[in-house]
Amino acid sequence: MVARFITGIGTGIETSTVPMYQSELCEADKRGRLVSSEPLFVGVGIEIAYWFDYGMSFTSGSIAWRLPIACQMIFAFIVIILVFGLPESPRYLYKHGRNEEALAILCDVYDGTPEDPKIAKENSEILEALKVEQEHGEYQWSQLLKRDKVQTGRRVLLAYGMQFMNQMGGINLVVYYITSVLQLNVGLDRNLSLLLGGVINLMFFIGSLYPTFFLDRIGRRKPMMWGSFGLGVSMMLISILLSFKSEGGSLAKSTASASVTFFFTYMLIFGATANCIPWVYVPEILPLHVRAKGTAVGISANWLWNFFVVMITPTLLNNLEWKGYLIFMCLNFAFVPLVYFCYPETSNLTLEEIDWLFYEGNVVKRSIRIAKDGWEEGVGWGSGAHDPPPGVIESGSLSSKNKTDGVERKEVSSP
Repeated sequence: MVARFITGIGTGIETSTVPMYQSELCEADKRGRLVSSEPLFVGVGIEIAYWFDYGMSFTSGSIAWRLPIACQMIFAFIVIILVFGLPESPRYLYKHGRNEEALAILCDVYDGTPEDPKIAKENSEILEALKVEQEHGEYQWSQLLKRDKVQTGRRVLLAYGMQFMNQMGGINLVVYYITSVLQLNVGLDRNLSLLLGGVINLMFFIGSLYPTFFLDRIGRRKPMMWGSFGLGVSMMLISILLSFKSEGGSLAKSTASASVTFFFTYMLIFGATANCIPWVYVPEILPLHVRAKGTAVGISANWLWNFFVVMITPTLLNNLEWKGYLIFMCLNFAFVPLVYFCYPETSNLTLEEIDWLFYEGNVVKRSIRIAKDGWEEGVGWGSGAHDPPPGVIESGSLSSKNKTDGVERKEVSSP
């Protein structure tokens, strides 16, 4: 029990740190794809663990559970060794006065020299953000919901809400309990349920390949909205088809079997949308001065609601049966307008550019317009219209041409 507790603490630290580290080290137009690699490999881990446990289910004695637990050490030791070869986050180094090291890492990331416009621009943005942080001091935990120029409190809530959506769409009803669901609700035998469960979980990994290659082209908002809608439809159809079980006979059997199809679609859609996007979105939506604490708060939502779903699912399956899926259907449908009205587009923006989005009103509308057309003349850096917010510089060109939602962003230079 003590070892499991330590493992849980370590997993919490890792899941709070890795997305933040990745987002701070990536170029803006590659951030979505690269940060998506972490949840992608969650799918890989689920598959390895599932099929390993399936094989061990045919053995008896303590080896059946001791060996799967012991094998986790292999991956832990590999990670420990590889971490020594990773560079430190340049933003962390700047914060601690190690500017030369930070600039060298930026040069490595961008494969250029300090005179490169992209490197000089990001260097200036980070230093400007740090000046503001030094003026106001690092935020304490009690200040995370503070209303300030860059809307820190709102952004922490957006991060928390994104991970809430990740879990409350019902994913762990499937990941943790698919074998029980197929036996109890669908009526399959144990071995077939185990085999189908492994294949259904494979859809999680296959779906996650899509954002790993294309997330920076399609943006964050659209796939999250369409994904939530698709998850809601899948849950609705599962519920409808399983509702015929009480009728008995061939109709009940055929509809229950048909419901398995929509467990496949659910996992495929989740992998392609709601699996990766929240892990990308949480660290990038947060300003530098609360990124570490805010990411921890956001990721805590994932584990808190993960625990909640895992605890209530047996009761839902036993007492509500097909009606339990309607709860997750409603939640997924509710997430669509929530994302539409509350969540700005962040794809292809640097972390410091995202600060500028929150410096003025109509954040969501402005983010959509910028994603399509780029920054307008007289708005943003170098316009002279406003004092620069944290992370905003007063000179230098904005970003190079990028694409979000399939539309080219225009390059706008300071006058």
